[in-house]
Amino acid sequence: MTGKDVPGLIEAKDSIPQGTRINVTFLGNEDLEMRVAASKAVLDHGFIPVPHISARRLSSQDQLEEFLGRLQEVGASEQVFAVGGDPAEPEGPYPDSLSVIQTGLLQKYGVKNVSIAGYPEGHPDIDKDLLARHLEDKSAALKEQGLDAVILTQFAFDTDPVMAWIDSVRSKGIETTIRIGTPGPAGIKRLISFARRFGVGANAMIVKKYGFSLTNLMGTAGPDRFVGDLSSLLAADPASGDVKLHFYTFGGLLATADWAREYTAAQS
Repeated sequence: MTGKDVPGLIEAKDSIPQGTRINVTFLGNEDLEMRVAASKAVLDHGFIPVPHISARRLSSQDQLEEFLGRLQEVGASEQVFAVGGDPAEPEGPYPDSLSVIQTGLLQKYGVKNVSIAGYPEGHPDIDKDLLARHLEDKSAALKEQGLDAVILTQFAFDTDPVMAWIDSVRSKGIETTIRIGTPGPAGIKRLISFARRFGVGANAMIVKKYGFSLTNLMGTAGPDRFVGDLSSLLAADPASGDVKLHFYTFGGLLATADWAREYTAAQS
């Protein structure tokens, strides 16, 4: 959710299982008060806030410490998602999430678990080898600092690159829980727009495999086929380790929560 999504959270709260992790974004058009208020709202409604720390949006160490301090004050600092962020040029001393982790400040403000980013299909602006090296470096840094970790990936439409990437991560000895980014149900045009923005494969063959067609952009689509196929592939590959899902709620918190509840009921 974004800092503006508190009304959507309240609308969806009865459809989301208590204790669910809900990420809170760190966008350029949001301010400190919005981010902290949203994280507090998540906590107040019985969920686990995972506020984002966008390294390249931080103008100074003081800003980082102010944010962490405010989160700690409202009881929302135990879990964070350290991510590089969108700006082409860093706005302060932190060019990437690794540099934030290496400050050693996270533990000072009560952080216990840090999510870090994974990119099964790469990143449009970052070299693939550099991404892999940084994932190893961040995993090692968190382990050295005694912090628990989760690898949270960009969303995907295709299970093939996801499974290949999981195998690659595990081959490096990284046993961290992986949460595969999964688009919640949303309009097809909206899904394609996000895919193009973030460099996610969305050609005709891939989206047909996911369960919709590029010739019919007016409809909506859910991740039923993707989740079912991924589940089968993971079950057949014990070496994949602990893998869960992370939903990107492009169609809204309530729509995603309702889909998850209905899908789970159908499977059982």
